[in-house]
Order: sequence, then C-alpha cells, then structure tokens
Amino acid sequence: MSSDQAARRKQILARNEDSLGVLNQNWPIRWVMMRTSHPGNVGSAARALKTMGFSQLHLVEPAYEYMARKAEAISLSSGAFDVLEAAQNQASLLEAVGPSQLVFGLTARDREFGPPAMALPEAIALASEALLTDKPIAFVFGTERTGLDNEDLKHCTHRVWIDANPSYPSLNLAQAMMIVAYSMRQGLMEALQIRSKSAPMANLGKGSGSGSASVELADQTAITAMLEHWQQGLEAIEYLDPHNPKKLMPRLQSLFARASLQKEEIDLLRGIAKQMLTHGKIK
Repeated sequence: MSSDQAARRKQILARNEDSLGVLNQNWPIRWVMMRTSHPGNVGSAARALKTMGFSQLHLVEPAYEYMARKAEAISLSSGAFDVLEAAQNQASLLEAVGPSQLVFGLTARDREFGPPAMALPEAIALASEALLTDKPIAFVFGTERTGLDNEDLKHCTHRVWIDANPSYPSLNLAQAMMIVAYSMRQGLMEALQIRSKSAPMANLGKGSGSGSASVELADQTAITAMLEHWQQGLEAIEYLDPHNPKKLMPRLQSLFARASLQKEEIDLLRGIAKQMLTHGKIK
C-alpha cells in the first residue's frame, strides 16, 4: 500500500468516527437460523455478521449439534471463528428470540395469515428506531430448502421480504443474511446521523427515544402464552370448537401481530381470558 493510499484509508476510517463508535456497541440483535442443514451456511453467516459488526448467532434445531466444529463451517467463517464458536443452539424459536420485542421473519412467500408484511427497508427503519430505544430485536431465517413455515411465522411480529428479481427471487441463506446485516448497519448509521442533528452524540445511545418508540412491547413468549390462554377461554364459552377450530386461532394470531401488543395489554387480554374460563364450562 502506497503512502497516498494509506492516507486516504486513514481519512475514510476517521470519517464519522463518533457515529461508528456508537455503532460498534453490542446492539441487542439476535440472528436466528432455523433448522439449518449445511455447516457452510453457518460459517458464511458468522462471517457476514462479524463483517457488519454483529455477533449474536442462534441456531434452532441445527442438523449437527456442534456446527462450529465442522470443517466447512470453520473454513467459510474465514476469520469469524469467534462468532461461529459462540453461536448458541436452541430447542425452539421462542427460546432463540428470547426477550426480543420485534421479530422479523424473512420470507419471499405470501401467506394467507400471519404477521403484517413489509419490505426490508421498512423493517430496517423500524428495527433501527427500536434499537436506539434499547428494545431487543431478532431476525429469523428459514431452512435452506423451504424457508420459514407458518408455525415459525406465528412467533414473528413482522414478515419481511427482500426485493429481488420477481422471476427468480431465490437467495442463498448466507447471502440473505449478508444483505440484512449490511442493511441493518446502514440503517443504524442513518438513524444515528438523523438523531445527531437534534441531540449530542453522547446521548445517541440506547434509551434516548421518545413517543411510541419508547413503548414497552410484549415479547413473543408472553404473546404465545396469552394466545394459549385465549384458546382455552374460547373453548370454555363454546365459541371455539376444538374438534373443528377452522381458522379462528390463526386469524387471532394475525390480528394480535398487527396490533403490536404492549406488556400491559397482554395482562388485560389475559384477564379477559380468565373471565371466559371462570364463566365458561372450564372452572
């Protein structure tokens, strides 16, 4: 590298140094891979995440228990072995997303029911605002062959698609993760620059938001438990026939997903379910 090239590189690295410093914080983003079968994809995903400054990789029911020990995964991680080795195996999607208040499920397929759909740029803007107010989020990616199924999407707050060639919208799993990780980094940079116009950089970290962004949303574990409670209540008052449920519960799941339920609202809904059980057949 010539001295001129070195000088230019130094200038580039110094540019927006304050913003980059904030961006390098350990943002609460979980990157979830569902039932992954190819070790190479896990290694490539680890590399993509580290390149963009992220690290929290979670594997739900992977084909191999010790993905980090597979030669292909190690080879394709290419220097991101620390992210690969730290990847956590989880028994379920609910465990993987943990306390995440926003859960973005990546899929190109349209669904009859499920969470509200949005394009990736819209999801990134929403995720960036949440992160700046200290809300944990998660991105969920499906299997290599079939993507996310409806049961997976049931635990997501949003269904997200990556804009691609409509005649061939096929992306490799690791490629999709790279696109989302890059977009998330750019989204955070843009959000930080917007905030810097009205607030000092020292205050641009987590918890600096206001308004609707500061609302405490319910996590997916609480929402799932509430829906199970409602199902019991609806059966108790004989509104839901367990032998012929039709599409009532999927419709309710879709409705509640669009509502972006807050923690206090979960308590209210569970109170209603309790009353249904009390006055229904199930005591």
